[in-house]
Amino acid sequence: MSTIDFGKTATDYATHRAGFPSELLDRLEVFGIGGMGQRVLDLGTGTGTLARQFAQRGATVTGIDPASAMLAQGRGLDAAAGVSVDYAVGRAEATGLPDATFDAVTAGQCWHWFDRAAAANEVYRLLVPGGMVAIAHFDWLPLPGSVVAATEELILKYNPAWALAGGKGTYPDWFADLTGAGFASLESFSFDLAVPYSHAAWRGRIRASAGIAASLPPDQVAAFDAAHGDMLADLFPGDPLHAPHRVWALVARKPD
Repeated sequence: MSTIDFGKTATDYATHRAGFPSELLDRLEVFGIGGMGQRVLDLGTGTGTLARQFAQRGATVTGIDPASAMLAQGRGLDAAAGVSVDYAVGRAEATGLPDATFDAVTAGQCWHWFDRAAAANEVYRLLVPGGMVAIAHFDWLPLPGSVVAATEELILKYNPAWALAGGKGTYPDWFADLTGAGFASLESFSFDLAVPYSHAAWRGRIRASAGIAASLPPDQVAAFDAAHGDMLADLFPGDPLHAPHRVWALVARKPD
């Protein structure tokens, strides 16, 4: 697969990838993640979608991402939302932050991009004893006959090297990553929902994905987007579209 650079799609990402549903934050708070006054580090924060949601709930949040263009978009979105997140350019595997600094560390929609063993060890180092980690995903589901399935088929025509098609929205391998780093009390949960998108918003959401603008040159992105618009008008003329999604999360605790 070609090199992925989400900085190339930062504007679409900021506009069309709004973040996790609030129900995820509600469930994480039950586990002691993201509450008022808590020190939270969000790895692979991108435009700060998850970081901003924690900040809106009163947490003190730091966001780390290697793409400075994404962080710039995040700062603008934070200002519009009236919250503050401390962003820094960095990588999950070696943040450069001090030991035992955070009550919780989160990674939303990004764990698969990391050197997972190194990132898990880094998270363990950064957490206080008893601190919590949450790895969360919010994935579209290519159910038969859905707009997602048709869109994935089109992506593969323009980017045959794209390796993320056909996902099921669950990540059992992540358990071994956390237990290998010393975490305990692992628990996962998931729930499904249909997310409404206008045609324009779904096209923007797909442009902002790894398979399109983050990996293809601009002329191919434009060609895909035009074909995508034609396909939606032909096969899915209703507006809004309803795209099936799954939220999945794994939480664990650093022993006291």
